[in-house]
Amino acid sequence: MRIAEILRRKGSEVATVPPDTTVRSLLATLAEHNIGAVVVSPDGIRIAGIVSERDVVRRLHELGADLLDTPVSDIMTVEVRTCVPDDHVDSLRRTMTDHRIRHLPVVRDGVLVGIVSIGDVVKSAISELATERQHLVDYLQGRY
Repeated sequence: MRIAEILRRKGSEVATVPPDTTVRSLLATLAEHNIGAVVVSPDGIRIAGIVSERDVVRRLHELGADLLDTPVSDIMTVEVRTCVPDDHVDSLRRTMTDHRIRHLPVVRDGVLVGIVSIGDVVKSAISELATERQHLVDYLQGRY
């Protein structure tokens, strides 16, 4: 399965925040959309970084409540791994596991077109296994 198929199923909407957004506002965005990370983008098209709940928790330990008024640009991950719609889910699964990444923005020609989470990847794997299982059952029961 390709990443494009995951985006077709879940949609291509991506929550973004500008780099000067405060961590307080970021937390509101995460809660509002019930998500674990947002892409940091000055225009909703280009990627400046990504910031997750994990980033907030780690920095909260260091800075305390002062973190809430800090811009997300101070805590975001700047070196963002991305994928393209034509990438295979298997390679993305390896990348996410090897680099302990839970969210990967999807880009096409340098433009943000979606985001894939580890949950999306797991869901696609379960779907593929269910399909394979059904094919095997059908084969064993002589339905082919």
